[in-house]
Amino acid sequence: MNAGPHRVAIFVYDGVTLLDVAGPAEVFKEANRFGADYRIVLLSPTGADVTSNLGVRIAVDGAVSSEPAFDTLLVAGSDRYPRARVPADLADAARIPAAVAGRVASICTGAFVLAAAGVLDGKRATTHWQVAHELAARYPTCRVEPDAIYVRDGTTYTSAGVTAGIDLALALVEEDHGPDLARDVARALVVYMQRAGGQSQFSAPLQGPPPRSPALRKITDLVTANPRGDHSLGELAKHLNVSTRHLTRLFHDELSTTPARYVENIRFDMARALLDQGHTATQAATLAGFPSYESMRRVFARKLSISPAAYQRRFSTTRRANAG
Repeated sequence: MNAGPHRVAIFVYDGVTLLDVAGPAEVFKEANRFGADYRIVLLSPTGADVTSNLGVRIAVDGAVSSEPAFDTLLVAGSDRYPRARVPADLADAARIPAAVAGRVASICTGAFVLAAAGVLDGKRATTHWQVAHELAARYPTCRVEPDAIYVRDGTTYTSAGVTAGIDLALALVEEDHGPDLARDVARALVVYMQRAGGQSQFSAPLQGPPPRSPALRKITDLVTANPRGDHSLGELAKHLNVSTRHLTRLFHDELSTTPARYVENIRFDMARALLDQGHTATQAATLAGFPSYESMRRVFARKLSISPAAYQRRFSTTRRANAG
């Protein structure tokens, strides 16, 4: 465990997303109950209080420029700045403290503020998947990874959608104090132990819009409700009394995928959840509907570049007692 207090500054401004502030702050505060010593302050560009995206006024501790270097600087996000350019004064306010902090991190669209301040030049980064393309287009020297929960590049961290700020904060706590304390915090907050940084931001049923046609929605609902079922192309086509070619065309036109790949994604998502719950890899493969453990292993290798067993060792929640 690290000795001495660890100073954490959360950079806020008008329009800031309230959960971007409260989620990580709660993780660090909870960590203090288990032996950590985080000193958390809220700072704004001028030292004036700010108003969040929900209209809630946030009292700050001072101006970011008036404080010494922090061990950790967190830059919260706002839904304003994917839609508009980050104001120069806001970017300037973040630039110097980010340069001198021990580590700097952004929550969700806070990446736009860091990028505008030049902090992400030449670095890998992520943000909410809905605006990742805008971050990449606006700041082409930043290597955006749109489907990651969080990304670390040296001492710079960026995270995805608002709740991913909790994942990132847990990862920072683990970096400072080890996995046991981080797991205690996750248990106390009743959240998952942090998800893999490279893990997909969203589960298969949430990728893209739902099917427009009731017929295809019937098939996707069937697969989602029972991933273990016989979902071969022929069997799925029988449910709608259509040809396999027609069903394949429906999936292509509406979901930009194939029936087989959709089924695979649903099973993959369920397998991850089962591993998180403490099931063995073999159990997860069976319960999720994979034909074999080997077929599940190949999917994990393709999507996450790790095996199911490695995923479980690194990223699962607390294990069930005597599982298996």
